[in-house]
Amino acid sequence: MAETRSAMVPALIYAALSTAIVSSLGMLLVPSISLEMGVPVSTAQWMLTLNLLAGAIATPVMGRLSDGPHKKKLLLVSLTIILAGSIIAAVAPNFTIFLIGRALQGLSYGIVAVTISLARRYVAEHQVQGSISSLSVTVATGIGIGYPLTGIIAGMTGFRFAFWFAALFVLTAIIVVIRVIPDGPDEHALKTPFDSKGATLLGLGLGTLLLGISEGPHWGWSSLSTISVLILAAALLLVWIRVELRSEHPLINLRVFRNGDVLLANLTAIGLGAAMYIGLSVASLVAQSPATTGYGLSLPVFWAGFVMFPLSVGSFTANRLVRRLGRRISLATLLPVGAAFMASAGTLLWLAHTQLWEILLGMLVFGLGMGAAYAAMPALIARSVATQELGSSVSFNQVLRTIGSSFGTAISGAVIAAHTGSDHHATGTGINLSFEIGAVLCLVVFVSLLVNAGVKRSHRAS
Repeated sequence: MAETRSAMVPALIYAALSTAIVSSLGMLLVPSISLEMGVPVSTAQWMLTLNLLAGAIATPVMGRLSDGPHKKKLLLVSLTIILAGSIIAAVAPNFTIFLIGRALQGLSYGIVAVTISLARRYVAEHQVQGSISSLSVTVATGIGIGYPLTGIIAGMTGFRFAFWFAALFVLTAIIVVIRVIPDGPDEHALKTPFDSKGATLLGLGLGTLLLGISEGPHWGWSSLSTISVLILAAALLLVWIRVELRSEHPLINLRVFRNGDVLLANLTAIGLGAAMYIGLSVASLVAQSPATTGYGLSLPVFWAGFVMFPLSVGSFTANRLVRRLGRRISLATLLPVGAAFMASAGTLLWLAHTQLWEILLGMLVFGLGMGAAYAAMPALIARSVATQELGSSVSFNQVLRTIGSSFGTAISGAVIAAHTGSDHHATGTGINLSFEIGAVLCLVVFVSLLVNAGVKRSHRAS
């Protein structure tokens, strides 16, 4: 049993890395998919949109199910579906079949919430907080590794081999979970009925919202289609909130939002999620754009992925520091510290992004901020909610990060679409403005967190 416990956290981290590996098959491969599948780049973007939509629907459902007794079975079934999606995408004869594979891969967004529930159940109590922090930043750390690997594989052999690599990784994760995670149901879990009405309403609401956000730049933000979709999303989510507040066993217990730490973590997730994806997507664009644009680094896909590697180094380093200092520094303090680093990175990228070292430094500082902030969010939630609510509460935080990321992608996409030159590349003005918006978002989150901390201190003093 002691051996199993010692291997538990590495096994869960390895399983959670599947999220990062699958995520790395996104924006970097859009140009390759467009070329190989014979579809316009705007159509190829659906490989990101559909994956995100599936993830937004699956994540809260997986989070609630992870509060139940069958945690290991849920993790294995989810990994198996992701494996199937990776294989389908790798062998897809056309773009439609390829999108089916990408939709199945969307379950990867819910993996982290499931692994955190397993850690809370089986890891020794004195290791739980550090384990949750490590699992939370696994995605950020893994993206910095996954992007270079994707770039190398796609650059040398084509995009299909990148999906075969993801399939192989997920297969090994399944084997690790089978061997290490304890068998049998969690006897301590509450056996409550599943909120199918809440799951349906939230899935439809989030799916509609993310569809409107993702496609807004293409349809036009003032178009009837975009406005109608966003109004429908708002209506569905309002009905969902009403149903959840009246439900005895809700999919997500919205009453925990009365807790200041939970509310703080979730609002921060949206803001920093948006800022992060603005930084990542625009930095990736700068790396692959030609030098004739005045800002592009002309890196082939083989090397472009390495631009994200410092992100992994930074988030891993920050997570190690958080684990060492976690008992000396409050989790609430780590959020503004992380936001400060991300604001510094966003400002650096805004002011200086025409040299490779500037992009690399920006990614490193971004990683440090993400490592601190993302480690604090689920840990704040974990200490503030009952164990039986942990999976659904953490998964909702993941959903809000995803929504924030969608906003970030949509904002940068809209800005760049409005500032595209005759060569079909973004203008320097569009790149500068996108980076500026990301920096301002980080600064707003940072200042808001400082104000919140000041208000709390004044209340304690009085």
